[in-house]
Amino acid sequence: MTKIDILSGFLGAGKTTLIKKLIDQAFSGEKLVLIENEFGEIGIDGGFLKEAGVEITEMNSGCICCSLVGDFGEALKKVIDQFSPDRVIIEPSGVGKLSDVMKAVEDVKAHADVVINSATTVVDVQKCKMYMKNFGEFFNNQVESAGTIVLSRTQNVDEKKINDTVALLREHNKDCAIITTPWDDIDGKIILDAMEHSNTLEAFIESLEHDEHEHHHHHDHEEEHEHHHHHDHDEEEHEHHHHHDHDEEEHEHHHEHGEGCSCGCHHDDGHHHHHADDVFTSWGKETAKKFDENDMKEILEELAYESDKYGIVLRAKGIVASTGSDWIYFDLVPGEYEIRKGKPDYTGKLCVIGSELKEDLLMELFKL
Repeated sequence: MTKIDILSGFLGAGKTTLIKKLIDQAFSGEKLVLIENEFGEIGIDGGFLKEAGVEITEMNSGCICCSLVGDFGEALKKVIDQFSPDRVIIEPSGVGKLSDVMKAVEDVKAHADVVINSATTVVDVQKCKMYMKNFGEFFNNQVESAGTIVLSRTQNVDEKKINDTVALLREHNKDCAIITTPWDDIDGKIILDAMEHSNTLEAFIESLEHDEHEHHHHHDHEEEHEHHHHHDHDEEEHEHHHHHDHDEEEHEHHHEHGEGCSCGCHHDDGHHHHHADDVFTSWGKETAKKFDENDMKEILEELAYESDKYGIVLRAKGIVASTGSDWIYFDLVPGEYEIRKGKPDYTGKLCVIGSELKEDLLMELFKL
């Protein structure tokens, strides 16, 4: 099975730069073929040998670069048959429609063992609004068809510009991962992780919901609650904050086993286990906002010890940029939270799990 990764983007968005970064940092050890079509900017040096409409050169890291002329599907099949690569990276024309490229790859599946692994669009944060207005048919198609959008040149603009651009993109694609972190601050493996949908906000929330569901499923209701933190030992440092006056009565809302029970546990009255989606609600946001560490501590103090005003908060977790050099990682349960420094992610992510959550107040709390 050959993975197909399509990296589209309007002219000059930075596709070739991103591809170089992925080849250097994320695709090591793989047999690669890079395909650029006839309108693409050939951004990787090398002498080309023409062969049946496909210009080919061997590159470093076991990568083979092709510039296509003529029938895309036939050329793609020929390259796969000839080189049997682990992965094919396709850089479509900057003015092409991503949906057309995806369809062409789907058509090849009938004749070759391939799968579309990712469909990514690179968007220049400084030009998104203008391109969307002036070249909507082509630009919007790339946005709407993408599983991941990578913003380029975010290091050159302020947070408002980034968040305004994300809002514009969300009007055309509500579900994709949008990478806002400057490329120099992020490892190519993190970008690939997002492209392959294992690191999206949705996955972030799902993992948290799963953890919370398991916590409720396994704990004994006649014993005192225990809060567990899983530490990433690669992170630099962390802090624990415990509320020492914490007692069982504060968790009374976890143990209401009437008709409206939301704890997810099994009772003798025939009340069976619920799916996590039936038990919990979640509030999640992606944000490019940078948080001051002291401000974040105040937010977490409020959420950990005065959580009732925000609904029934059972868990919160976040990975956000800080005003300093590191990113802020936090993990919270009622009456306790942990904050530590960590590596940059592709964009900031915040999530709160609970029931009857007051989303407007959570937005105010995090000043979003």
